[in-house]
Amino acid sequence: MGETFSPIRPPTYGDRITILSIDGGGIRGIIPRVMLSYLESQLQRLDGPNARLADYFDVVTGTSTGGLIAAMLTAPNDDQRPLYAANKLVPFYLQHAPKIFPQRKGLCGWIITLLTQLFGPKYNGNYLHSLINDRLGETRLDQALTNIVIPTFDIKNLQPTIFSSYHVPV
Repeated sequence: MGETFSPIRPPTYGDRITILSIDGGGIRGIIPRVMLSYLESQLQRLDGPNARLADYFDVVTGTSTGGLIAAMLTAPNDDQRPLYAANKLVPFYLQHAPKIFPQRKGLCGWIITLLTQLFGPKYNGNYLHSLINDRLGETRLDQALTNIVIPTFDIKNLQPTIFSSYHVPV
């Protein structure tokens, strides 16, 4: 009983809640990154160079690589502004994607990938874990600059898990 819940932050603008939902897709995550960079650049044309996507959405959510994008767009820097601008995501992804999503080559590689997927995750996540730890450090979801929701799947327990920056009292 003694647990306290953070209230859901009210909508930023008016009475509508705005949600940015970012698709996953592994290596195809480059597509939403390019689109988000363009969207942010258009918002900057309207509202100035310091405009960031986190300023415009009440909730940012994403699955898989979309969750990584959501975390990067909403993580605060020391001035309580987004740590990453959307235009920094594409170069980041191009640099790190080959190590986050390593591809096995040839027939043996295809068979190993298939067997790995049958018994566990497609990628081990070691490089990604190290990279996120290096970039986001001790930043917690509840420190995000807007509400954030990252739905995942716990492959060991075979059940969905949702990471969120807030709790809804039941």
